[in-house]
Amino acid sequence: MTRTRIHNFSLSLDGFATGADQAPEAPMGHAGQRLHEWLVATRFGAPILGRRGGTAGVDDAFAQQHEPDIGAEIMGAGKFGPPGWQDDADWTGWWGPNPPFHTPAFVLTHRPRPSIEMEGGTTFHFLDAAPAEALQAARAAAGGRDVRIGGGPTVVRDFLAAGLVDHMHLVLVPIVLGRGVRVWDGLEALEEHYRIEVVSAPSGVTHLTFDRKAP
Repeated sequence: MTRTRIHNFSLSLDGFATGADQAPEAPMGHAGQRLHEWLVATRFGAPILGRRGGTAGVDDAFAQQHEPDIGAEIMGAGKFGPPGWQDDADWTGWWGPNPPFHTPAFVLTHRPRPSIEMEGGTTFHFLDAAPAEALQAARAAAGGRDVRIGGGPTVVRDFLAAGLVDHMHLVLVPIVLGRGVRVWDGLEALEEHYRIEVVSAPSGVTHLTFDRKAP
């Protein structure tokens, strides 16, 4: 059965998964790269910044689970581009001509546009849809494989609130951002619906995995 998964989703000690003041030159706002330093230091994440090598160990083992058996991705408008990207007809995302998804990718926006076919197998589709409707479309495109909820925090929160997430990997980073977009608002008692495992890594981050309990 197709599962809905979240991987490598980093948040601060005070619950923010992105900083304030997002802009073309600051995709994560005032948080910069601090939420993802653990990731880009790994073998999996080093190529994100054009680096070679990277660390093995706990962080890399978790990071590597991001890719296998994913057939489609769902993301929010804020992950696809900075505020106002809908007014730029030439905007095709942060990632250049060959985005790292290599699957159909569904962008949730109140201003849909025609689909964009990119190099490497990524096609961006733009939907004005509720979580359940978007998931139905993504599952149809996933070819029997799993659907990844890629963020940002508002999309993750909405899918959690709708009860649509089967597996979630969160990474608690020991920083305090103070402002930005929080994940947990409105999700009281979420933990009751999941089996939760916690692993601390030498890098200082803490990996939390949430697996939905059987009904």
